[in-house]
Amino acid sequence: MKVGVNRVREFLDDPGPEVRAILVYGPDAGLVNERADAVAKSAVVDLKDPFLVSELTERDLRADQARLADEAAALTLTGGRRVIRVRDATDALATHIENFLARGIGDALIVLRASDLGPRSKLRQLFEKSSNAAAVACYADDMRALDRMIHDTFSAQNISVASDAVAFLITSLGADRAVSRAELEKLAIYAGDNAEIVLDDAIACIGDSSAFNLDGLAFAVGDGDQAAVDRAYARCQDEGTAAVAVIRVVQRHLTRLQLVLEETAKSGDALQAMQALRPPVFFKFKERFQRQLRCWRAHNVAQALTVLLDAEYAVKQTGAPVEAVCGHALARVAGLIKSRTSN
Repeated sequence: MKVGVNRVREFLDDPGPEVRAILVYGPDAGLVNERADAVAKSAVVDLKDPFLVSELTERDLRADQARLADEAAALTLTGGRRVIRVRDATDALATHIENFLARGIGDALIVLRASDLGPRSKLRQLFEKSSNAAAVACYADDMRALDRMIHDTFSAQNISVASDAVAFLITSLGADRAVSRAELEKLAIYAGDNAEIVLDDAIACIGDSSAFNLDGLAFAVGDGDQAAVDRAYARCQDEGTAAVAVIRVVQRHLTRLQLVLEETAKSGDALQAMQALRPPVFFKFKERFQRQLRCWRAHNVAQALTVLLDAEYAVKQTGAPVEAVCGHALARVAGLIKSRTSN
């Protein structure tokens, strides 16, 4: 069966006795591990108990075709259901798992962890179509999931968090559940029990300063403010940020401007088009983003993206003066809006 997004939490707490095997997969490795642990704990309280939990890899199962069946049939000294955890599962195990499910040996719960599997994956299709197995997908947290995790983390320690700090955290986290949770726990320690987290606390502790500086640089370029561009670019250089990373962040910002401009040309509603962006524009930058929409035109953005594409190609060439190439490209792009607004 395929476990829907709305059923994941309930399923992890109680997958049901008829479910013999569960595949937890996706690009968010932290979330894969967290959910695999959660569903394993529905059967076994202590995942470090060697009598109740077996840790295997795909290589173990391929080397010994009877290993999974033997582990599933093994009895425990204290009673209770055993858990067999399989790491790094791939499509190579599909036939092996299919045969195991058909034979119905033992009552152990099999939990497989895998990286991202496409819709055509044999292993994923097996679990989604089986009546006694289930597939749980793990993708980067959306805004609602992040909001819930933020409040759950802080409420457990009686820490309040300001709404603007929550908004910042939502835009800064989410790519990997383990990283997001670790960052929130770090912020909780920084704040202390019974404290209140405000925006400055979140930026100081979580805010990847280099990422925040890159966003500031991108907006400075979009403003056409050469002095601000120079200052922001100097900070990025001091932090060791690669020139390619700088160029790509500015490219992403201009592409988002381009998308909103194109959608506005169709609908006539710039605000609605901006609000549809994912991830959303960080609230501190919203007014600047709207102002830039009024200053840029689609053909100017296209010209700017061409400049940046040429710069990215140049900095990848051996022997190119990357800092100078990148700085020159940023100045040219910032100058595009400057020349436009002066006409």
